[in-house]
Amino acid sequence: MHKVYPSAAAALADVGDGITLMSGGFGLCGNPENLIRALREKNVRGLTIISNNCGTTDKGLGVLLANGQVKKMISSYVGENKIFAEQFLSGQLEVELNPQGTLAERIRAGGAGIPAFYTPTGVGTQVAEGKETREFNGRTYVMETALTADVAIVKAWKGDRHGNLVYRKTARNFNPMMAMAGRVTIAEVEELVEVGELEADAIHTPGIYVQRIVLGSGYEKPIEQRTVRSKAGNPKGGA
Repeated sequence: MHKVYPSAAAALADVGDGITLMSGGFGLCGNPENLIRALREKNVRGLTIISNNCGTTDKGLGVLLANGQVKKMISSYVGENKIFAEQFLSGQLEVELNPQGTLAERIRAGGAGIPAFYTPTGVGTQVAEGKETREFNGRTYVMETALTADVAIVKAWKGDRHGNLVYRKTARNFNPMMAMAGRVTIAEVEELVEVGELEADAIHTPGIYVQRIVLGSGYEKPIEQRTVRSKAGNPKGGA
């Protein structure tokens, strides 16, 4: 069972233009930074990316957008990125916006083999335009279809050589469900351990869902904005 690749570039060697790509992360938290950089260097084009957002202007998935590699975004949040706004308003970038819970459930459904589901979210808004609706117990629901991807790239805290993954705190976000919804899932980890070192009950993503794994390095782990304030009675913010 050979799943460990020597680098992000090697794990992405057969990834070509025009694919649908899922990328884990929420904002800039839990992003597969090494795999995103490798996609930037590989310069694959015409990507349809499924992700909560598209990074910032120069961080996360934003570097792919700035390089003209993204054709379409299926996402929930589009702030923090001026290039995103410019490309969308100019017609260069196609955007499919989803309520965040709906996006998460579409991905989860894709990984579980459920083709579609009904939700009350978005009924009576532009989100529901052109979609089937049905009434259950006196309430109207809109049908949403599942999402899958040719390739899913995810980031975990620890992983073993069989692809079992453990995420850390809020970096868990969209990563587990995307790992299940990719036809080929590539995981990068901060720590790569031997099989048996991870406690079985602590594993979030079983290795059956992961085809390739890479030991990452050089993590920046940036945040979009940092807001600080002084403590009450101490304008300098000291202890």
